[in-house]
Amino acid sequence: MRYLGLDLGSKTLGVAVSDTTGMIANTLTTLYFKEDDYSSTLKQLKDIIKDNDIGVIVLGYPKNMNNSIGKRAEITLEFKNLLEESFGLEVILEDERLTSVISNQVLIEADLSRKKRKKKVDGLAANIILQSYLDRKGR
Repeated sequence: MRYLGLDLGSKTLGVAVSDTTGMIANTLTTLYFKEDDYSSTLKQLKDIIKDNDIGVIVLGYPKNMNNSIGKRAEITLEFKNLLEESFGLEVILEDERLTSVISNQVLIEADLSRKKRKKKVDGLAANIILQSYLDRKGR
């Protein structure tokens, strides 16, 4: 069984998968969709889940810095329900505060242009979300 990590944006969905041991997260892809059309990602996710023998989904949960729940977190909760209903898998929420900031810093240090960073930041954020969960779970 492998884990699937997701970073939900308003037009993108960063995707990462764990290795078969459930220890290491790997960036897989970024899915693109029309703004707020989250259900359009389900067919692509179905294929990813099937092809990678996914047993658990780890979804980034964008809480505010003061730990409150804002609009993006509410949308994420709705997406969590959609995933559970569609795939029948456990969906775990993982605090994702600052993952996009960390992702951008990593990509800047790798000397990627702004255009290239924009294409990679969501997948890397999904990787960070999933790796954070795997590290915590492994303790």
